[in-house]
Amino acid sequence: MKRIAIDMDEVVADAHGRFAEWYKRDYAIEFTPEQLSSNKIEDLFLKEHHHRIREYVFHDDFFKDLSVIPGSKEVIRDLHDKYEIFFTTAAMEFPNSLLPKLAWLGEHFPFISWTNIVFCGDKSIINADYLIDDNVRNFKGFVGQGVLFTASHNRNVEWDVRVNNWQEVRAMFL
Repeated sequence: MKRIAIDMDEVVADAHGRFAEWYKRDYAIEFTPEQLSSNKIEDLFLKEHHHRIREYVFHDDFFKDLSVIPGSKEVIRDLHDKYEIFFTTAAMEFPNSLLPKLAWLGEHFPFISWTNIVFCGDKSIINADYLIDDNVRNFKGFVGQGVLFTASHNRNVEWDVRVNNWQEVRAMFL
């Protein structure tokens, strides 16, 4: 059975939306869906508020109850029937995210065993045939095929294998 490793943030969990939600809470500035889908978060925040990006992501509650990226649950459930699925998240940079991410995955993807969840720093250690990720830096040293999942911050990044949503993942693998 082939293995698919799947990143968490901006692939199955909407961290970008959390940034926008907390920015609105703190500064009463709201972004349109179009702004969120076509801009990096640092391009949306006022320069004097850029320090908040790091503050937010290191906050204990940032990863607690993120929205699920549309289509991911259904497609991953179907992939699970044909592939060995691993969630691989570079969570070590944000150690306070470990327990919230584990709980979030258990809530939204209960059909994926805890034994198939990998918290790491460098994804080159992942032994899989495919890695679906929103950041090409995670493909460096990865021995399988990197599949770039389109996110607002990577729209202008060149990569041979790209999917724009979970329906395209379904078409590629099923």
